[in-house]
Amino acid sequence: PSSDCVMAEQLCLSDSTCNATYRTLENCALAKTHLLSLDHDSRVRCLNAELDLGNSSLLHCKCHRRMKRQEHCLRIFWTVHYSMTDGYFNLETSPYENPANEEHWKTDYNKLAALVSGKNCSQLAGDATNPCLRATHVCNLSKKCFRLRTDYASICTKGARSEDVCDRRKCHRGLRNFFEKVPEDFTKSILFCPCQDEFCGERRRKTIVPDCSFQYNTKPNCLWLLDSCLEDHICKSRLADFQQNCQPVDMSPDGCSLHNHAACLQAYMGMIGTPMTPNYVSNSSVEVSLWCTCENSGNQKEKCDQILGMFESNKCL
Repeated sequence: PSSDCVMAEQLCLSDSTCNATYRTLENCALAKTHLLSLDHDSRVRCLNAELDLGNSSLLHCKCHRRMKRQEHCLRIFWTVHYSMTDGYFNLETSPYENPANEEHWKTDYNKLAALVSGKNCSQLAGDATNPCLRATHVCNLSKKCFRLRTDYASICTKGARSEDVCDRRKCHRGLRNFFEKVPEDFTKSILFCPCQDEFCGERRRKTIVPDCSFQYNTKPNCLWLLDSCLEDHICKSRLADFQQNCQPVDMSPDGCSLHNHAACLQAYMGMIGTPMTPNYVSNSSVEVSLWCTCENSGNQKEKCDQILGMFESNKCL
């Protein structure tokens, strides 16, 4: 059975044989992170170390999006699966456990219903024509949703109206905090609210404060965006999760290999707040894209188009 990678690492380090094998893999992963080329003997040693973990709980361990030591857990996962990302961006498997239906994860609808009363009810009734505005007002009724949404909004708008450049890293961290810690009933309603007019669509497009979190002055090449993602444990993990849960299949009636659109939408939300943050391309459609281009990609044009196509023309998504 799969286990938490942090716990699996502790078990491994307490065993001398597993400990030595794991330390070898750490050195292999470190060399890859710093783009150091390994000689033939070193590569063989790294692959053998990965195979030697066959009976260890480390090989089957997973992480949880909402765990306290998530980054540490993901580092362990990619250390153990050292060879998984060689040569291409198809990451094969997600390091994340399938989301459990934990009680604290669910919205307390009775509590929410009690909040939506009196003037709040009349205020919400006035939002009937703008589902995105309504979703925001419902979020404001939850202390956690309101606090974390206010947090990222204030960080992501700093410097937006002056010559200063916003702190994109802090903005991304604030967005990840919001989408990880607030129940999905709130986050999905805000991000995927259905719109009938451009005013609503523009509010939806600006949910993630795209001037800071999404756009650069000029569009970078998508291959550069991918390289930035693969250097970051969280982004690489979210991309693997997205590829697994949003894998499109032309022959499938719903266009989705796993037939689980809820998991795909959750994986899409996981990409927000990473170097490969996606967003709506306009205020009049639900089309999404990365902020990048495939111009001047040379002989890697096909690979670049695939990266962009994961979002722009993904039937599953």
